[in-house]
Amino acid sequence: MEEWKFADPPNVAVFVDRAVVTRGDWIAYVSHDDDDGSWQFHNSETGPVDEGDIMIVSLQNVVQRDESIQALADLPEGWHAWRTSKSSSWQRARSRPVPSNDNE
Repeated sequence: MEEWKFADPPNVAVFVDRAVVTRGDWIAYVSHDDDDGSWQFHNSETGPVDEGDIMIVSLQNVVQRDESIQALADLPEGWHAWRTSKSSSWQRARSRPVPSNDNE
């Protein structure tokens, strides 16, 4: 494995779609939540994710399954990344607009 690039330690707990672990599905969507800094990794299936379809594993476990995730080590909190195929480049965007404080 490449040098560890994440600011979070390898053993930090992350959320991952069960199909990534049990079926070997490729990771299509990643979010780095702004409320608590947690990471989420999802497969390419669309639609709402059932709570029972989520597992908690180590970040290192996810990186070992797909080393291309290392390219997202600098993804800021409050951002997400996606790709259209396993070999596609990651696209990034802010997860939601930052509220304006102009009225204060």
